[in-house]
Amino acid sequence: MKTPQKIGFVGLGKMGFPMARRLAGAGFALTVFDINRDVQQRFVSENRATAAGSLPEVAQNCELIITMLPDSKAVRAAILGEKTEDGLSVSMGPGTILVDMSSSAPLATRELGKQLAAKDIEMMDAPVSGGVPKACNGTLAIIVGGTQEVLECCRPVFEVMGDRIFFSGPLGSGHAVKALNNMLSAAGLVAAIEMLLVGRRFGVDPKVMNDILNASTGRNNSTENKIERYVLSRSFSSGFSLDLMVKDLDTAMELSRELEVPTIFSNCCRELCAAARQSLGKGLDHTDVARWFEGLAQIRLGD
Repeated sequence: MKTPQKIGFVGLGKMGFPMARRLAGAGFALTVFDINRDVQQRFVSENRATAAGSLPEVAQNCELIITMLPDSKAVRAAILGEKTEDGLSVSMGPGTILVDMSSSAPLATRELGKQLAAKDIEMMDAPVSGGVPKACNGTLAIIVGGTQEVLECCRPVFEVMGDRIFFSGPLGSGHAVKALNNMLSAAGLVAAIEMLLVGRRFGVDPKVMNDILNASTGRNNSTENKIERYVLSRSFSSGFSLDLMVKDLDTAMELSRELEVPTIFSNCCRELCAAARQSLGKGLDHTDVARWFEGLAQIRLGD
């Protein structure tokens, strides 16, 4: 199989925009689509790309289609269509490759893959980890589920967007690992916030304590990359929303229930984050969860 050169990209959000920009900069023939036409127009005005007027138009001349959307429901609607709107599959010919790089539900991905296979369309899931900064500089971790053959075909495409590409197994496994990773990441964030609040109440400066944690066994991604930059600074601007984090935690819990694996601690973490979202409201950064814990403790970590 040859590496696709004509690529369609659906979803120019906070992650999708810089990912698609890297593909355009690498010289791929790129066709883009976003329901926000202002964002779509801004992208084509800033990059070498073609704007599609509809989802079927994206797929008309593309060998590879990438979706970067909020959830499985949005991905399914974009591919198969919804109500009176046609989806990508209307124009996807046999042999087309569909790569869902969203954080979708693994079981839904498997079901969608079966439907596309009946049309001789190859599907892979390739969710990413690393956030907006790594999407911008092309250093994302990309977790690929599907077949090794199609992965190797698309590897040069992935290498433009990420510097660590992992083959996780059959279709859906990438989405499974991504959801489980985000659960572990959320647990690290919640634990770090709680411990810093205890330290603050005792009289330890949170920045000093965070520095100590990062030199000790308690360090994690949140202590190293989020606490000082987004929480202590009070910017709460990591680029990953609390809404999406709770969605990913729901996906991880749904998977654990389907597989009948008890995840007691993880479920507690999910409940805490969901409570924070309900209390704080929608549209906030996931690091805003610290403000909810501060409210409970009546302590403020940052100045």
